[in-house]
Parts: sequence; C-alpha cells; structure tokens
Amino acid sequence: MFAKLTNNWILKLISLAFAVVLWFFVIGERKLEVSYIVPLEYQDLAEEMIIANEIPSSVSVRISGPRALLMNHSAGDVSIAVDLKDLPAGITSFKRLEESLNIPSGLKVTRIAPSYVDVKLERIREKTVPVRVVLAGNPVAGVRIKKVQAEPARVAVAGAGSELKAVTEVTTEAIELNGVRESFSQTAPIDYPGIYTYLKEQKTVEVEVLLELDPDFKPVEAEEGETPQS
Repeated sequence: MFAKLTNNWILKLISLAFAVVLWFFVIGERKLEVSYIVPLEYQDLAEEMIIANEIPSSVSVRISGPRALLMNHSAGDVSIAVDLKDLPAGITSFKRLEESLNIPSGLKVTRIAPSYVDVKLERIREKTVPVRVVLAGNPVAGVRIKKVQAEPARVAVAGAGSELKAVTEVTTEAIELNGVRESFSQTAPIDYPGIYTYLKEQKTVEVEVLLELDPDFKPVEAEEGETPQS
C-alpha cells in the first residue's frame, strides 16, 4: 500500500502544485465590485482666475474586475484629475469623469456619481473697502464713547467680481466694552465671511477706543441707609 502511494511521487507532487496554482488562478479571476470615494483634483488653475461656484471635492465610484486586481488596488491609488489649464472665464462642463480615472486596465467603472462637474471660472478682481469696528456692551456708568477708529481704516478685498460687487465694508470681531473705564487700543481680527472673495493681505487692524466722562450723567442718589453706587 505504501509503495503505491510513493510510486511516481514527484509527478504527483507536481500535479498537486499545479492544482493549487489553478485554484488560486480561478479564485483570482472571480469578478468583484468595490465602491470608492474618489477625490477630484482640480489642477493648473491660472493665477488670475478663481473658481466661483460650489464644486464637489469627490465622487462615488463603483469598480468591477478580477478579484486579484482589486485586492491589490487601494482607495488611495484612485483619483480623478480635472484639468483647468488655459480655460476662459465662464462655465465649463467636465463630462465622462470616469475616463480620467487612473485605474489599471482590466478594471471597469460600473457607476460614478456625479458623472459630470460644472466649473465656473471668473477673473480675480480687487477693491478697497472701509473697516467697521464692532463693539459689544457699554462702559461703566458715567463714561461714554468719544471716538472709535481702526488702523488701517480701509483694506483690500479680492476675488470673484460677481461677489465682490456686493462687498461694501468689512467688520472686526466684536470688541467687549462691559466694565471698561479708560480708553484703550487692541488688535482685532477682521471677521470676513467671503465665499469666493477673500482679504488680500490685511487680516487684522489696530482699534483705538477713546472714552470720556459723560457730562450729562447723574449718579443715582442712594436712599437713606443705602451705600451710594460708584
């Protein structure tokens, strides 16, 4: 019995190895379908242009193909490049995004959403607008605000002309006055909520708040037995 098992053992071992390799090959050729969230990379935007509409940063993609290929393919290997080089101002529609997907041959895109992207480009414009200082609260009783000023008093805003035309001023973050008795100055960040426009250079201003005694202030007279309030 043992002699029969060991007879031609080399040939049998080769046959077993071949069967194992064939099994792995069959398993590897099984079709799979995998979903990815693929980043969109907007490339080569001209310096004088700005994207002036909401655009997706990624798309949902389903890819099918042999198991062996997909097992060796990770989400980090997949991206889609959107080429903005030399595009004029206006809206450009990028369709059939799957054709720009960098995947190996043998894999197939079965679904992509969204399947296209509209990109609106505008030339960057610039304008100078005044800074309005925002104050919160009031100084102590008997003291009033004499003057508030920002340095610089005007700052440059740049970006898409369609949004820029509606910008008439920028404001600071609120400066707290509650309990303040004396004049002061402080650095205040500019609170600018632009979407397709931005502060070009100046992000903060130096704010000076000048206070003075209020000549019309009359202290509340304390009733008998009460301590006068300062």
